[in-house]
Amino acid sequence: MSLLTSLAKLRALQEGRAQPIATVRHCHLSARPMVFIPLKLSGEAAAPLAAMFGTDRQAPQLLVVAQPRNRDLRFAFTAELAGLLLPYLESFLADTETVERKNADPYERALDAPQVLLPNRMGVAFTALLGRSTRFRRTDGPYPVPEGVPLLGRWLTYLAERAAYPGSSLTLAVTEELSRHWASGQSALEDANLAALMAWVEGRPSDEAEDPLVWPPAGPATDPGFDSEVLAPAIENGSAERITEALRTQLEPTWRLMWQAADLLRALPEGASVAQRWELDRGSYSGFATQLAEGGPPQARRDGAVAAASRLSRMERAQASYDVQRAYDDPLIMADHRLSGEAFAGEVVQTEPDHFEGEGRSRKLRPLVVVKTDDPVRLPPGSALGTPQRKGQGAELVEAGGGLVTLKITKGMGRGKAPAPGSVPEVGERVCYTTLTDDFQGAATLPEPEATPWTHGGPPLEYVPNDDDAREAWE
Repeated sequence: MSLLTSLAKLRALQEGRAQPIATVRHCHLSARPMVFIPLKLSGEAAAPLAAMFGTDRQAPQLLVVAQPRNRDLRFAFTAELAGLLLPYLESFLADTETVERKNADPYERALDAPQVLLPNRMGVAFTALLGRSTRFRRTDGPYPVPEGVPLLGRWLTYLAERAAYPGSSLTLAVTEELSRHWASGQSALEDANLAALMAWVEGRPSDEAEDPLVWPPAGPATDPGFDSEVLAPAIENGSAERITEALRTQLEPTWRLMWQAADLLRALPEGASVAQRWELDRGSYSGFATQLAEGGPPQARRDGAVAAASRLSRMERAQASYDVQRAYDDPLIMADHRLSGEAFAGEVVQTEPDHFEGEGRSRKLRPLVVVKTDDPVRLPPGSALGTPQRKGQGAELVEAGGGLVTLKITKGMGRGKAPAPGSVPEVGERVCYTTLTDDFQGAATLPEPEATPWTHGGPPLEYVPNDDDAREAWE
Protein backbone atom coordinates (compact mmCIF):
# COMPACT_ATOMS: atom_id res chain seq x y z
CA MET A 1 0.00 0.00 0.00
CA SER A 2 1.40 3.43 -0.96
CA LEU A 3 1.93 6.26 1.51
CA LEU A 4 -0.82 8.44 0.03
CA THR A 5 -3.30 5.54 0.10
CA SER A 6 -2.43 4.89 3.75
CA LEU A 7 -3.00 8.55 4.58
CA ALA A 8 -6.29 8.50 2.65
CA LYS A 9 -7.44 5.47 4.64
CA LEU A 10 -6.65 7.22 7.92
CA ARG A 11 -8.54 10.30 6.79
CA ALA A 12 -11.48 8.15 5.68
CA LEU A 13 -11.55 6.54 9.10
CA GLN A 14 -11.51 9.94 10.74
CA GLU A 15 -14.23 11.46 8.56
CA GLY A 16 -16.35 8.33 8.09
CA ARG A 17 -16.25 8.55 4.31
CA ALA A 18 -14.01 7.10 1.61
CA GLN A 19 -11.37 9.44 0.17
CA PRO A 20 -10.50 9.72 -3.54
CA ILE A 21 -7.12 8.27 -4.51
CA ALA A 22 -7.50 8.93 -8.25
CA THR A 23 -8.53 11.98 -10.23
CA VAL A 24 -9.56 10.11 -13.39
CA ARG A 25 -11.22 6.79 -14.19
CA HIS A 26 -8.69 4.11 -15.09
CA CYS A 27 -11.12 1.63 -16.65
CA HIS A 28 -13.42 1.72 -19.65
CA LEU A 29 -17.16 1.74 -18.94
CA SER A 30 -19.42 0.51 -21.70
CA ALA A 31 -22.61 2.31 -22.63
CA ARG A 32 -24.35 -1.08 -22.39
CA PRO A 33 -22.60 -3.25 -19.80
CA MET A 34 -23.89 -6.66 -18.74
CA VAL A 35 -24.31 -6.76 -14.96
CA PHE A 36 -23.93 -10.38 -13.83
CA ILE A 37 -24.51 -11.47 -10.21
CA PRO A 38 -24.12 -15.23 -9.70
CA LEU A 39 -25.02 -17.20 -6.58
CA LYS A 40 -23.81 -20.69 -5.73
CA LEU A 41 -24.98 -23.33 -3.28
CA SER A 42 -23.01 -23.26 -0.03
CA GLY A 43 -20.69 -26.22 0.38
CA GLU A 44 -20.53 -26.88 -3.37
CA ALA A 45 -17.63 -25.68 -5.51
CA ALA A 46 -19.48 -25.05 -8.76
CA ALA A 47 -23.18 -25.66 -8.15
CA PRO A 48 -25.07 -22.61 -9.48
CA LEU A 49 -28.03 -21.55 -7.39
CA ALA A 50 -29.20 -18.42 -9.20
CA ALA A 51 -28.07 -15.53 -11.36
CA MET A 52 -29.45 -12.02 -11.82
CA PHE A 53 -28.20 -10.26 -14.93
CA GLY A 54 -29.08 -7.81 -17.66
CA THR A 55 -28.18 -4.58 -19.44
CA ASP A 56 -31.22 -2.60 -18.26
CA ARG A 57 -31.23 -1.55 -14.62
CA GLN A 58 -35.02 -1.41 -14.64
CA ALA A 59 -35.47 -4.95 -16.01
CA PRO A 60 -33.16 -7.51 -14.36
CA GLN A 61 -33.49 -11.14 -15.41
CA LEU A 62 -33.43 -13.87 -12.79
CA LEU A 63 -32.65 -17.54 -13.32
CA VAL A 64 -32.92 -20.04 -10.46
CA VAL A 65 -31.97 -23.70 -9.97
CA ALA A 66 -34.72 -25.15 -7.77
CA GLN A 67 -32.54 -28.14 -6.82
CA PRO A 68 -28.86 -27.24 -7.34
CA ARG A 69 -27.65 -30.79 -6.65
CA ASN A 70 -29.66 -32.09 -9.59
CA ARG A 71 -27.31 -32.33 -12.57
CA ASP A 72 -30.06 -32.05 -15.18
CA LEU A 73 -31.48 -28.92 -13.57
CA ARG A 74 -28.05 -27.34 -13.36
CA PHE A 75 -27.40 -27.81 -17.06
CA ALA A 76 -30.92 -26.67 -17.91
CA PHE A 77 -30.11 -23.48 -15.97
CA THR A 78 -26.82 -23.12 -17.88
CA ALA A 79 -28.60 -23.68 -21.20
CA GLU A 80 -31.12 -20.95 -20.38
CA LEU A 81 -28.30 -18.67 -19.30
CA ALA A 82 -26.51 -19.34 -22.60
CA GLY A 83 -29.65 -18.43 -24.52
CA LEU A 84 -29.70 -15.04 -22.84
CA LEU A 85 -25.99 -14.21 -22.50
CA LEU A 86 -24.61 -15.43 -25.84
CA PRO A 87 -26.67 -13.01 -27.96
CA TYR A 88 -25.21 -10.12 -25.95
CA LEU A 89 -21.64 -11.43 -26.18
CA GLU A 90 -21.91 -11.98 -29.94
CA SER A 91 -23.85 -8.80 -30.75
CA PHE A 92 -20.69 -6.70 -31.15
CA LEU A 93 -19.20 -8.80 -33.95
CA ALA A 94 -21.27 -7.33 -36.78
CA ASP A 95 -19.50 -3.95 -36.96
CA THR A 96 -15.75 -4.21 -37.57
CA GLU A 97 -12.78 -2.21 -38.79
CA THR A 98 -9.67 -3.31 -40.67
CA VAL A 99 -6.47 -2.90 -38.69
CA GLU A 100 -3.22 -2.63 -40.66
CA ARG A 101 -0.04 -4.06 -39.12
CA LYS A 102 3.63 -3.84 -39.98
CA ASN A 103 5.10 -7.05 -41.39
CA ALA A 104 1.79 -8.90 -40.94
CA ASP A 105 -1.55 -9.26 -42.63
CA PRO A 106 -4.36 -6.90 -41.59
CA TYR A 107 -7.13 -8.26 -39.43
CA GLU A 108 -10.72 -7.36 -38.56
CA ARG A 109 -11.40 -5.84 -35.15
CA ALA A 110 -14.82 -5.19 -33.64
CA LEU A 111 -15.70 -1.52 -33.22
CA ASP A 112 -16.96 -2.27 -29.72
CA ALA A 113 -16.90 -5.19 -27.30
CA PRO A 114 -19.04 -6.59 -24.49
CA GLN A 115 -18.36 -5.70 -20.88
CA VAL A 116 -19.38 -7.85 -17.93
CA LEU A 117 -19.60 -6.33 -14.45
CA LEU A 118 -19.43 -8.66 -11.45
CA PRO A 119 -19.70 -7.63 -7.80
CA ASN A 120 -16.34 -8.91 -6.56
CA ARG A 121 -13.34 -11.12 -7.27
CA MET A 122 -15.11 -14.16 -5.78
CA GLY A 123 -17.82 -13.75 -8.41
CA VAL A 124 -15.13 -13.79 -11.11
CA ALA A 125 -13.65 -16.97 -9.63
CA PHE A 126 -17.06 -18.67 -9.64
CA THR A 127 -17.59 -17.58 -13.25
CA ALA A 128 -14.29 -19.31 -14.09
CA LEU A 129 -15.43 -22.48 -12.30
CA LEU A 130 -18.77 -22.42 -14.12
CA GLY A 131 -16.92 -22.06 -17.42
CA ARG A 132 -14.57 -24.93 -16.63
CA SER A 133 -17.46 -27.22 -15.65
CA THR A 134 -19.27 -26.60 -18.95
CA ARG A 135 -16.78 -25.92 -21.76
CA PHE A 136 -15.74 -29.58 -22.20
CA ARG A 137 -19.30 -30.95 -22.23
CA ARG A 138 -20.68 -32.72 -25.29
CA THR A 139 -24.06 -32.13 -26.86
CA ASP A 140 -24.17 -35.74 -28.08
CA GLY A 141 -23.12 -39.16 -26.83
CA PRO A 142 -23.48 -40.20 -23.19
CA TYR A 143 -24.68 -37.50 -20.76
CA PRO A 144 -25.36 -34.87 -23.43
CA VAL A 145 -25.98 -31.26 -22.46
CA PRO A 146 -28.24 -28.75 -24.24
CA GLU A 147 -26.93 -26.75 -27.18
CA GLY A 148 -25.07 -23.60 -26.20
CA VAL A 149 -23.74 -24.93 -22.88
CA PRO A 150 -20.16 -25.69 -24.08
CA LEU A 151 -20.02 -22.42 -26.01
CA LEU A 152 -21.11 -20.46 -22.96
CA GLY A 153 -18.46 -22.26 -20.92
CA ARG A 154 -15.74 -21.14 -23.31
CA TRP A 155 -16.97 -17.54 -23.20
CA LEU A 156 -17.15 -17.55 -19.40
CA THR A 157 -13.62 -18.95 -19.22
CA TYR A 158 -12.35 -16.29 -21.59
CA LEU A 159 -14.06 -13.48 -19.66
CA ALA A 160 -12.69 -14.76 -16.34
CA GLU A 161 -9.18 -14.88 -17.82
CA ARG A 162 -9.46 -11.32 -19.09
CA ALA A 163 -10.43 -10.17 -15.58
CA ALA A 164 -6.91 -11.13 -14.48
CA TYR A 165 -5.23 -9.27 -17.36
CA PRO A 166 -3.86 -5.93 -16.05
CA GLY A 167 -5.71 -2.96 -17.52
CA SER A 168 -8.41 -5.01 -19.27
CA SER A 169 -11.99 -3.79 -18.97
CA LEU A 170 -13.84 -6.68 -20.62
CA THR A 171 -14.63 -8.15 -17.18
CA LEU A 172 -14.59 -5.94 -14.10
CA ALA A 173 -14.96 -6.80 -10.43
CA VAL A 174 -16.74 -3.69 -9.20
CA THR A 175 -15.29 -3.74 -5.68
CA GLU A 176 -11.77 -3.79 -7.12
CA GLU A 177 -12.46 -0.84 -9.39
CA LEU A 178 -13.99 1.15 -6.54
CA SER A 179 -10.94 0.38 -4.38
CA ARG A 180 -8.65 1.66 -7.14
CA HIS A 181 -10.40 5.02 -7.05
CA TRP A 182 -11.42 5.46 -3.39
CA ALA A 183 -9.79 4.48 -0.09
CA SER A 184 -12.14 3.40 2.68
CA GLY A 185 -11.46 3.19 6.39
CA GLN A 186 -11.74 -0.59 6.46
CA SER A 187 -9.47 -3.50 5.54
CA ALA A 188 -8.97 -4.87 2.03
CA LEU A 189 -10.94 -7.98 3.03
CA GLU A 190 -13.88 -5.83 4.10
CA ASP A 191 -13.63 -3.85 0.86
CA ALA A 192 -14.59 -7.05 -0.97
CA ASN A 193 -18.09 -6.58 0.50
CA LEU A 194 -19.85 -4.39 -2.06
CA ALA A 195 -22.46 -3.03 0.36
CA ALA A 196 -19.86 -2.07 2.97
CA LEU A 197 -17.56 -0.44 0.42
CA MET A 198 -20.42 1.50 -1.20
CA ALA A 199 -21.46 2.75 2.25
CA TRP A 200 -18.00 4.25 2.70
CA VAL A 201 -17.95 5.80 -0.78
CA GLU A 202 -21.45 7.29 -0.43
CA GLY A 203 -21.02 8.30 3.20
CA ARG A 204 -23.78 6.07 4.57
CA PRO A 205 -23.66 4.35 8.00
CA SER A 206 -21.53 1.24 7.68
CA ASP A 207 -23.42 -0.58 10.44
CA GLU A 208 -26.49 -0.83 8.21
CA ALA A 209 -24.38 -2.05 5.28
CA GLU A 210 -23.02 -4.91 7.37
CA ASP A 211 -26.52 -6.19 8.25
CA PRO A 212 -27.22 -9.18 5.91
CA LEU A 213 -30.97 -8.67 6.34
CA VAL A 214 -30.72 -5.18 4.85
CA TRP A 215 -27.84 -5.75 2.42
CA PRO A 216 -27.34 -9.47 1.67
CA PRO A 217 -23.89 -10.63 0.50
CA ALA A 218 -23.08 -9.84 -3.10
CA GLY A 219 -22.33 -13.50 -3.79
CA PRO A 220 -21.40 -15.96 -4.94
CA ALA A 221 -22.00 -17.38 -1.43
CA THR A 222 -25.20 -16.57 0.44
CA ASP A 223 -25.60 -15.63 4.10
CA PRO A 224 -25.55 -18.70 6.43
CA GLY A 225 -28.61 -17.43 8.27
CA PHE A 226 -30.55 -17.19 5.02
CA ASP A 227 -29.36 -20.66 4.03
CA SER A 228 -30.60 -22.34 7.20
CA GLU A 229 -33.76 -20.37 7.89
CA VAL A 230 -35.11 -19.65 4.40
CA LEU A 231 -33.36 -21.49 1.57
CA ALA A 232 -33.02 -24.99 3.06
CA PRO A 233 -36.73 -25.28 4.05
CA ALA A 234 -37.80 -23.99 0.64
CA ILE A 235 -35.60 -26.51 -1.20
CA GLU A 236 -36.76 -29.31 1.06
CA ASN A 237 -40.42 -28.48 0.35
CA GLY A 238 -39.67 -28.39 -3.39
CA SER A 239 -41.41 -25.06 -3.87
CA ALA A 240 -39.84 -23.46 -6.96
CA GLU A 241 -41.90 -20.28 -6.54
CA ARG A 242 -40.84 -19.88 -2.92
CA ILE A 243 -37.18 -20.47 -3.80
CA THR A 244 -37.34 -17.92 -6.61
CA GLU A 245 -38.83 -15.20 -4.46
CA ALA A 246 -36.38 -15.89 -1.63
CA LEU A 247 -33.40 -15.61 -3.97
CA ARG A 248 -34.81 -12.48 -5.55
CA THR A 249 -34.69 -10.76 -2.16
CA GLN A 250 -31.02 -11.72 -1.89
CA LEU A 251 -30.07 -10.42 -5.33
CA GLU A 252 -32.09 -7.25 -5.84
CA PRO A 253 -30.16 -5.11 -3.29
CA THR A 254 -26.88 -6.06 -4.96
CA TRP A 255 -28.40 -5.33 -8.36
CA ARG A 256 -29.16 -1.76 -7.26
CA LEU A 257 -25.70 -1.31 -5.76
CA MET A 258 -24.02 -2.48 -8.97
CA TRP A 259 -25.66 0.22 -11.04
CA GLN A 260 -24.98 2.86 -8.38
CA ALA A 261 -21.32 1.87 -8.40
CA ALA A 262 -21.22 2.11 -12.19
CA ASP A 263 -22.71 5.62 -11.95
CA LEU A 264 -20.00 6.67 -9.47
CA LEU A 265 -17.23 5.41 -11.74
CA ARG A 266 -18.83 6.89 -14.85
CA ALA A 267 -18.91 10.32 -13.20
CA LEU A 268 -15.09 10.39 -13.17
CA PRO A 269 -13.37 11.67 -16.34
CA GLU A 270 -11.79 8.89 -18.37
CA GLY A 271 -8.00 8.59 -18.25
CA ALA A 272 -6.10 9.39 -21.44
CA SER A 273 -4.76 5.85 -21.93
CA VAL A 274 -8.06 4.03 -21.29
CA ALA A 275 -9.05 4.17 -24.96
CA GLN A 276 -5.75 2.52 -25.99
CA ARG A 277 -6.30 -0.35 -23.55
CA TRP A 278 -9.88 -0.77 -24.77
CA GLU A 279 -8.50 -1.19 -28.29
CA LEU A 280 -6.48 -4.13 -27.00
CA ASP A 281 -9.63 -5.54 -25.42
CA ARG A 282 -11.49 -5.22 -28.70
CA GLY A 283 -8.66 -6.98 -30.50
CA SER A 284 -8.61 -9.79 -27.94
CA TYR A 285 -12.39 -10.17 -28.13
CA SER A 286 -12.32 -10.28 -31.94
CA GLY A 287 -9.51 -12.83 -31.94
CA PHE A 288 -11.32 -15.13 -29.54
CA ALA A 289 -14.56 -14.90 -31.54
CA THR A 290 -12.61 -15.77 -34.68
CA GLN A 291 -11.17 -18.88 -33.03
CA LEU A 292 -14.66 -20.00 -32.07
CA ALA A 293 -15.94 -19.41 -35.59
CA GLU A 294 -13.05 -21.43 -37.05
CA GLY A 295 -13.84 -24.42 -34.82
CA GLY A 296 -10.90 -24.18 -32.42
CA PRO A 297 -10.85 -26.46 -29.37
CA PRO A 298 -11.81 -25.43 -25.83
CA GLN A 299 -9.30 -23.75 -23.57
CA ALA A 300 -6.95 -26.18 -21.88
CA ARG A 301 -7.35 -27.06 -18.22
CA ARG A 302 -3.66 -26.37 -17.70
CA ASP A 303 -1.10 -24.46 -19.74
CA GLY A 304 1.92 -26.27 -21.05
CA ALA A 305 5.36 -24.98 -20.10
CA VAL A 306 5.77 -22.73 -23.15
CA ALA A 307 2.24 -21.35 -22.96
CA ALA A 308 2.58 -20.69 -19.22
CA ALA A 309 5.84 -18.81 -19.71
CA SER A 310 4.32 -16.81 -22.56
CA ARG A 311 1.27 -15.95 -20.47
CA LEU A 312 3.45 -14.84 -17.54
CA SER A 313 5.56 -12.66 -19.82
CA ARG A 314 2.50 -10.96 -21.28
CA MET A 315 0.97 -10.41 -17.85
CA GLU A 316 4.17 -8.88 -16.46
CA ARG A 317 4.54 -6.52 -19.40
CA ALA A 318 0.87 -5.59 -19.25
CA GLN A 319 1.14 -4.84 -15.52
CA ALA A 320 4.21 -2.67 -16.03
CA SER A 321 2.51 -0.84 -18.88
CA TYR A 322 -0.67 -0.37 -16.82
CA ASP A 323 1.28 1.07 -13.87
CA VAL A 324 3.06 3.58 -16.12
CA GLN A 325 -0.12 4.63 -17.90
CA ARG A 326 -2.01 5.17 -14.67
CA ALA A 327 0.79 7.35 -13.31
CA TYR A 328 1.01 9.36 -16.53
CA ASP A 329 -2.77 9.85 -16.63
CA ASP A 330 -3.26 10.76 -12.98
CA PRO A 331 -1.28 13.41 -11.04
CA LEU A 332 -2.48 11.91 -7.74
CA ILE A 333 -0.93 8.55 -8.59
CA MET A 334 2.21 10.26 -9.84
CA ALA A 335 2.41 12.00 -6.45
CA ASP A 336 3.03 8.58 -4.88
CA HIS A 337 6.07 8.13 -7.11
CA ARG A 338 7.28 11.61 -6.24
CA LEU A 339 7.16 10.71 -2.56
CA SER A 340 9.11 7.51 -3.17
CA GLY A 341 11.77 9.35 -5.17
CA GLU A 342 10.87 7.76 -8.52
CA ALA A 343 9.65 11.11 -9.88
CA PHE A 344 9.97 14.82 -9.29
CA ALA A 345 8.07 17.90 -10.41
CA GLY A 346 9.08 21.51 -10.59
CA GLU A 347 9.50 24.64 -12.65
CA VAL A 348 11.88 25.03 -15.58
CA VAL A 349 14.34 27.82 -14.75
CA GLN A 350 16.86 27.45 -17.57
CA THR A 351 17.12 25.76 -20.97
CA GLU A 352 19.80 25.27 -23.62
CA PRO A 353 17.88 24.01 -26.69
CA ASP A 354 20.87 24.07 -29.08
CA HIS A 355 23.25 22.06 -26.90
CA PHE A 356 25.21 19.36 -28.80
CA GLU A 357 27.39 16.46 -27.72
CA GLY A 358 30.19 14.75 -29.63
CA GLU A 359 32.16 15.73 -32.70
CA GLY A 360 31.86 15.03 -36.40
CA ARG A 361 29.43 12.31 -37.37
CA SER A 362 28.81 11.44 -33.74
CA ARG A 363 27.66 14.97 -32.95
CA LYS A 364 24.13 14.80 -31.52
CA LEU A 365 21.55 17.32 -30.41
CA ARG A 366 21.08 17.02 -26.62
CA PRO A 367 19.16 20.02 -25.20
CA LEU A 368 19.71 20.77 -21.50
CA VAL A 369 16.91 21.67 -19.09
CA VAL A 370 17.30 22.85 -15.49
CA VAL A 371 14.35 22.25 -13.19
CA LYS A 372 13.83 23.75 -9.73
CA THR A 373 12.04 21.29 -7.46
CA ASP A 374 11.08 20.85 -3.82
CA ASP A 375 10.76 17.07 -4.24
CA PRO A 376 13.45 14.75 -2.91
CA VAL A 377 15.55 13.52 -5.86
CA ARG A 378 17.20 10.22 -5.02
CA LEU A 379 18.16 9.24 -8.55
CA PRO A 380 21.78 8.74 -9.65
CA PRO A 381 23.22 10.59 -12.66
CA GLY A 382 22.52 8.76 -15.90
CA SER A 383 19.01 7.66 -14.87
CA ALA A 384 16.64 7.38 -17.84
CA LEU A 385 13.54 9.55 -17.45
CA GLY A 386 10.21 10.14 -19.14
CA THR A 387 7.58 12.84 -18.75
CA PRO A 388 3.76 12.76 -18.86
CA GLN A 389 3.72 16.18 -20.55
CA ARG A 390 5.58 14.83 -23.61
CA LYS A 391 4.90 11.12 -23.93
CA GLY A 392 7.52 9.37 -25.98
CA GLN A 393 10.23 11.84 -25.04
CA GLY A 394 13.32 10.51 -23.27
CA ALA A 395 15.67 12.33 -20.95
CA GLU A 396 18.72 11.58 -18.83
CA LEU A 397 19.57 12.94 -15.41
CA VAL A 398 22.85 14.87 -15.52
CA GLU A 399 23.10 16.11 -11.94
CA ALA A 400 20.90 17.02 -8.98
CA GLY A 401 21.52 19.05 -5.86
CA GLY A 402 20.43 22.14 -4.00
CA GLY A 403 16.90 21.87 -5.32
CA LEU A 404 18.06 22.05 -8.95
CA VAL A 405 18.00 19.16 -11.43
CA THR A 406 19.80 19.26 -14.77
CA LEU A 407 18.36 17.05 -17.51
CA LYS A 408 19.59 16.11 -20.95
CA ILE A 409 16.87 15.37 -23.51
CA THR A 410 17.85 12.32 -25.55
CA LYS A 411 14.89 11.68 -27.84
CA GLY A 412 11.54 13.01 -28.93
CA MET A 413 12.88 16.26 -30.49
CA GLY A 414 12.37 15.44 -34.14
CA ARG A 415 15.03 14.71 -36.75
CA GLY A 416 16.15 18.23 -37.58
CA LYS A 417 19.29 20.08 -36.54
CA ALA A 418 17.11 22.12 -34.18
CA PRO A 419 14.50 20.79 -31.74
CA ALA A 420 10.97 20.56 -33.05
CA PRO A 421 8.70 23.37 -31.77
CA GLY A 422 7.37 22.54 -28.31
CA SER A 423 9.68 19.56 -27.80
CA VAL A 424 11.89 21.37 -25.29
CA PRO A 425 10.21 22.76 -22.16
CA GLU A 426 10.22 26.53 -21.86
CA VAL A 427 11.35 28.59 -18.89
CA GLY A 428 8.51 28.93 -16.39
CA GLU A 429 6.80 25.72 -17.51
CA ARG A 430 5.72 23.22 -14.84
CA VAL A 431 7.08 19.75 -15.66
CA CYS A 432 7.31 16.31 -14.13
CA TYR A 433 9.95 13.66 -14.85
CA THR A 434 10.00 10.07 -13.69
CA THR A 435 11.88 6.82 -14.05
CA LEU A 436 8.58 5.29 -15.18
CA THR A 437 8.89 5.24 -18.96
CA ASP A 438 6.57 4.03 -21.67
CA ASP A 439 9.25 2.81 -24.09
CA PHE A 440 7.92 -0.77 -24.00
CA GLN A 441 4.24 0.02 -24.47
CA GLY A 442 4.22 -0.23 -28.23
CA ALA A 443 5.58 -3.78 -28.07
CA ALA A 444 2.94 -4.72 -25.51
CA THR A 445 0.20 -4.11 -28.06
CA LEU A 446 1.49 -6.80 -30.43
CA PRO A 447 0.38 -10.45 -30.22
CA GLU A 448 2.87 -13.03 -29.06
CA PRO A 449 3.67 -15.60 -31.78
CA GLU A 450 3.62 -18.47 -29.29
CA ALA A 451 0.39 -17.40 -27.57
CA THR A 452 -2.63 -19.64 -27.56
CA PRO A 453 -5.67 -18.05 -29.22
CA TRP A 454 -7.69 -17.57 -26.03
CA THR A 455 -5.05 -15.70 -24.04
CA HIS A 456 -3.30 -13.33 -26.40
CA GLY A 457 -4.19 -9.66 -26.61
CA GLY A 458 -4.12 -9.21 -30.37
CA PRO A 459 -5.49 -10.57 -33.64
CA PRO A 460 -6.20 -14.24 -34.38
CA LEU A 461 -3.32 -16.68 -34.33
CA GLU A 462 -2.96 -20.20 -35.59
CA TYR A 463 -3.92 -22.73 -32.90
CA VAL A 464 -1.21 -25.12 -31.71
CA PRO A 465 -2.43 -27.72 -29.15
CA ASN A 466 -0.40 -27.62 -25.97
CA ASP A 467 -2.46 -29.64 -23.51
CA ASP A 468 -3.45 -33.29 -23.66
CA ASP A 469 -6.70 -32.73 -21.76
CA ALA A 470 -7.94 -30.13 -24.19
CA ARG A 471 -6.92 -32.17 -27.22
CA GLU A 472 -8.53 -35.35 -25.92
CA ALA A 473 -11.71 -33.55 -24.94
CA TRP A 474 -11.97 -31.99 -28.37
CA GLU A 475 -11.13 -35.08 -30.37
